[in-house]
Amino acid sequence: MHVVRAAVLPAVGAPLELAEIDLPEPGPGQVRVRLAAAGVCHSDLSLSDGTMRLPVPAVLGHEGAGFVVSVGEGVTHLAPGDEVVLNWAPSCGNCHACSLGEVWLCANALSGANDVYARRASDGSDLYPGLNVAAFAEETVVPVGCVLPVPDGVPLIDAALLGCAVLTGYGAVHHSARVREGETVAVFGVGGVGLAAIQAARIAGASKIVAVDVSPAKESLARDAGATDYVVASDTTAREIRALTGRQGVDVAVECVGRAVTIRTAWESTRRGGRTTVVGIGGKDQQVTFNALEIFHWGRTLAGCVFGNSDPARDLPMLAEHVRAGRLDLGMLVTERIDLEGIPGAFENMVAGKGGRALVVF
Repeated sequence: MHVVRAAVLPAVGAPLELAEIDLPEPGPGQVRVRLAAAGVCHSDLSLSDGTMRLPVPAVLGHEGAGFVVSVGEGVTHLAPGDEVVLNWAPSCGNCHACSLGEVWLCANALSGANDVYARRASDGSDLYPGLNVAAFAEETVVPVGCVLPVPDGVPLIDAALLGCAVLTGYGAVHHSARVREGETVAVFGVGGVGLAAIQAARIAGASKIVAVDVSPAKESLARDAGATDYVVASDTTAREIRALTGRQGVDVAVECVGRAVTIRTAWESTRRGGRTTVVGIGGKDQQVTFNALEIFHWGRTLAGCVFGNSDPARDLPMLAEHVRAGRLDLGMLVTERIDLEGIPGAFENMVAGKGGRALVVF
């Protein structure tokens, strides 16, 4: 056993606790990783407040990068010192979704979250890895499928953002919505994922990119990412977006919030025949309603999107090429650099709609 510090969620709805935990040595097929950085994602907040259900007590954090400390039996392609990105949703390769090549829908991707992976040093109580990888800790032990090499030319700390925000935002634009050159795009929610989606729309050659957020303070951040227009969310948002597009509406809307009213507004902001991709994770109480006539009349498409419909093994090299070419700026997603003690404050900022991505730097 090896003792490290971690941010522990003791129960759903409870505040995070900074604690020492006992990590075992990596077993067969496992890898021990020393974290360099971990992003604070809205999904971590959704786990802490019960919107998403996984076993607790747990160490949260699923967007991270670091270097290999040691490997277990059977792991031959990694060695101590190798820089890696954590992959919180490893595909099993055997389920129906994987057989179709839709690895982002793998039925077994989160099975590891149900296994005890560490214990509290104070009392020996069991701990679970929030979304498989438990990145809110100085070190973690994960299955080998949960690590991928950091691509050449990507700084290790910035690489943490590839693990969720960038794969999700970029994938939503390129894999789910399939934005084409010259199309118009609206992105709802200017957090880490939204900023990645705005950059992805710019890379795709969108002719107009409208960023939407409740906070006027995020306009400069959105424009730096590539937004051509900015709308402060209100009950007239869809009308304002249509006015910016010759009263037609955008070709594509990407919703990164996960609220019923935002999903409905995103759908209404698209043109007749437009496409809406929902990235945000909402609760069961968020009911979105449509009538049968408007579905027929508008001919719009509304699609869910899991992890940006991404395959990390396929997409990380492509994202790295955009980074090396200067088209994708990972660092601009980060508006706050914190330590483990700063995670609760980062949660509060997310609830208040402040900032982009908070990054825990170890």
